[in-house]
Amino acid sequence: MIQGRLPRMVQGAAVLGAGVAGYALLIALPPDTELVEPARVVPTVTTVEARSQQGTIMVRGGGTVRPSAQVSVAPQVGGEVAWLSPAMVSGGRFNRGDPILRIETADYENAVETAKAEVAQQNVVLLEAEENTRIARSEWDRASGRGELGDQPPNPLTVRQPQLDAARAAVASAEARLDDARLALERTWVRAPFDAVVRRETVDMGQFVAPGQAVGELYATEEVEIVVSLSDDDAALIGSLWDARAGQAATRIPALVTAEYGGARHEWNGYVDRAEVALGEMTRTVQVVVRVPNPLDPPASDSNRPPLLIGAYATVDIEGTSLDQYTVIPSSALRDGSVVWTVANDSILQVVDVTVIQEVDELAMVQGSIGDRQPVIVSILPVYTDGMTVRPVPRVTP
Repeated sequence: MIQGRLPRMVQGAAVLGAGVAGYALLIALPPDTELVEPARVVPTVTTVEARSQQGTIMVRGGGTVRPSAQVSVAPQVGGEVAWLSPAMVSGGRFNRGDPILRIETADYENAVETAKAEVAQQNVVLLEAEENTRIARSEWDRASGRGELGDQPPNPLTVRQPQLDAARAAVASAEARLDDARLALERTWVRAPFDAVVRRETVDMGQFVAPGQAVGELYATEEVEIVVSLSDDDAALIGSLWDARAGQAATRIPALVTAEYGGARHEWNGYVDRAEVALGEMTRTVQVVVRVPNPLDPPASDSNRPPLLIGAYATVDIEGTSLDQYTVIPSSALRDGSVVWTVANDSILQVVDVTVIQEVDELAMVQGSIGDRQPVIVSILPVYTDGMTVRPVPRVTP
């Protein structure tokens, strides 16, 4: 048994020795190939050219168009509606002073005639009082001339002065009642207080209406207004915002209003009328009121422009501060809100700190060390370092 195992042990030792000798030979001999460092990959980035600009910053906001004035129409006198304008329907239009309806006038015409008669009657009483006073004064003067009355002034009752004053007061009162009667007769006409469109009507021919009873609603067409909510940063770009005074043309700040109708965009010239001095309760923004004159009338340059409809949403660009220089870049080029990656020397990434002035329609207005037409990177890099090499590819604009 021992003699049978010895050859196998010798064979194993020989194989092991051959393996050790081969490993030693591999270590001792130099390799036939050299180690090659893998090629460095330069990342490709998408770029857009920055644009340097100067001048006025337009502050953009938006809001819903609403009437600048809206009133309920109500007669000041009561009676049956004897005439009603055919324009007194929803959407009907009136010019300032146009008649809307008239109350039946017979009672008010009679009141005028009655007041006229009373005035005439009181004038007769006044004439009698004046004559009686003249006679009494004359008698007093004769008696005084004979020395019968001494140096005392006449008693008012003696010369009938109170009766004359009462007659004059009665005439004035009768004339006032005549004026009231004439005014009530004039008020049987209900007229438009301004250029207006009918928003709602609740009256028909033959209906009896009481004084003060609302018969419809009108809104002014001379101007409409839009309340624009701006952040305090955007509001601060409008330098003279807090100088604006409602109704004062000298403090108006120009604004351009844009709205869509039928798939097309139309423009109206407007102005900042005022800014509310309290932040919006829900939005915590500054409420700026922009007014648009003549919103229904198309200009000569755009005869197909529709009216600026009440309830429509409109975009408003307000003339803001003028800057000597700023740069316009895509909003997607901003990193962490205030950093931009630019490309220098056609291939070097540079990190530039900027101050954001405003962001509008996927564009950002910034100030910083960015040259005109200098490429800015709009694509994402998972890893970057200032000064790294990149391969810029301009973005194709559709």
